[in-house]
Amino acid sequence: MPPASASTGRTTSRPRRGEGQWALGYREPLNKNEENKKNDDGLNVRQRIIDVYSRAGFDSIDPADLRGRFRWYGLYTQRAPGIDGGKTAVLEPEELDDRYFMLRVRIDGGQLSVAQLRAVAEVSTAYGRDTADITDRQNVQLHWVRIEDVPAIWERLEAVGLSTTEACGDTPRVILGCPLAGIAEDEVIDASEQIRQVHDDHIGSPLFSNLPRKFKSSISGCSTYCTNHEINDVAFAGVLGPDGTPGYDLFVGGGLSTNPMFAQRLGAFVRPDQVSEVWAAVCAVFRDYGYRRLRHRARIKFLVKDWGAAKFREVLEKEYLGYALPDGPAPELDPGTRRDHVGVHRQRDGRYYVGFAPRVGRVSGTKLSRIADIAEAHGSDRIRTTADQKLVILDVAEDRVDSITAALEAEDLRVRPSVFRRQTMACTGIEFCKLAIVETKARGADLIDELERRLPEFSEPVTINLNGCPNSCARIQVADIGLKGQLVTDAEGRQVEGYQVHLGGGLGLNSAFGRKVRGLKTTAEELPDYVERLLRRFLDQRADGEVFAAWAARAGEADLR
Repeated sequence: MPPASASTGRTTSRPRRGEGQWALGYREPLNKNEENKKNDDGLNVRQRIIDVYSRAGFDSIDPADLRGRFRWYGLYTQRAPGIDGGKTAVLEPEELDDRYFMLRVRIDGGQLSVAQLRAVAEVSTAYGRDTADITDRQNVQLHWVRIEDVPAIWERLEAVGLSTTEACGDTPRVILGCPLAGIAEDEVIDASEQIRQVHDDHIGSPLFSNLPRKFKSSISGCSTYCTNHEINDVAFAGVLGPDGTPGYDLFVGGGLSTNPMFAQRLGAFVRPDQVSEVWAAVCAVFRDYGYRRLRHRARIKFLVKDWGAAKFREVLEKEYLGYALPDGPAPELDPGTRRDHVGVHRQRDGRYYVGFAPRVGRVSGTKLSRIADIAEAHGSDRIRTTADQKLVILDVAEDRVDSITAALEAEDLRVRPSVFRRQTMACTGIEFCKLAIVETKARGADLIDELERRLPEFSEPVTINLNGCPNSCARIQVADIGLKGQLVTDAEGRQVEGYQVHLGGGLGLNSAFGRKVRGLKTTAEELPDYVERLLRRFLDQRADGEVFAAWAARAGEADLR
């Protein structure tokens, strides 16, 4: 249970210094975001959208709803066209706002039926100018959405069991899960029921609709740990418990952005039937003890860093759970395993799953509709999104594998992609995002084409992640080649789009943040030349069996330029 002050609102004596923590008596809002949340719960904006804004139009929207509470239902104003990256941090929000929205559809566990995928596709084509992006949080993002159309969109999505509730905002966002849950031959545990229970018990609850910042979760029994437990706010990673019973190892405090931190392992074993309660307790610790004074320190990772794993576990067990969790084992990580589930692989029931790669997650409503048709024509009613901007179709009979592969490849959805198609990710970028400084999606797609042409035989699994700003939505710090968008000076002294380069990051057994070399940047125009040069040097200088990250860690600075 939460401390008395958190549940009753009673104020305790205030320490001399504090971070706006409710549990320590800091109940007064300390910044505009906290004031907006205290004035009205973000969940309440739904009815205003239905009753007022969708009828009266964009100009009727209260600014506190427009740039705040709308996020509780997956809505962000997108960037107005024609504003260059140099003005991103200069203009006021209202100057950056377009009159259209990005809409994020949450897909917990990445699980979709054919009917659900068709519903998303229909919303895209009818209301979103045929836009759709598969994100690295397993969501689908649409663009060009008008406020007038939002109630009709919700009605269409909710008719098939989908939602945009708490897809954004200071809330528990989508719960990541392995796309192969329940069908992988080598999974530790099927986490589908735990994801469903956490969602049904807690998403949309006013108990957790005012957190200090966003709260990212993963619950997975995947033996390749594809949901990246190392960088989630809370993660339940499948393990065999002390008596051999499957359950979860608990991690808290991971996250990237401008202050990247890996999650800390609490060393506690969580039974499947305890997951919902433990998840809620971790979320409540964050709600009550999380820092609210400074927005940039409001993620749970800062609390975990300051407390340490031992204190966090003690507070979790004594103040919130009321019982001690047993100690348990750590996940057994394999350094050579890819986490994306691309390709054709056997399921435990003898059928096959087929994972495929669009270009940097960019698809369209039309393309999603074709994927639904292809899945249905081959006897499948289960499509999955991954945490690497990929998709997977489950339950394909062995004698239909060649047919479905050919159908997907004909749509430029590669089942056997090049390493560059498979390993390149990109965030939304300046095309739609108000925080972005540079283009990412089209540039990432072009980079794939160029590298396939220049290095057709390259087969090492080198990841290339492009981000339009420092916030690392595309996980630049944990990529082999991480590209952080910024303005740089070209050879003629002009300010142009470019990237700061991070090298040798990764997750898994050898988790590390990428190496930064002073002054290591590239213009966008020179990006293909730079990456080609870098990869050729890696091939020339690598030791036998050496991976890119190990080479990048030891290479001289001149070789990395």
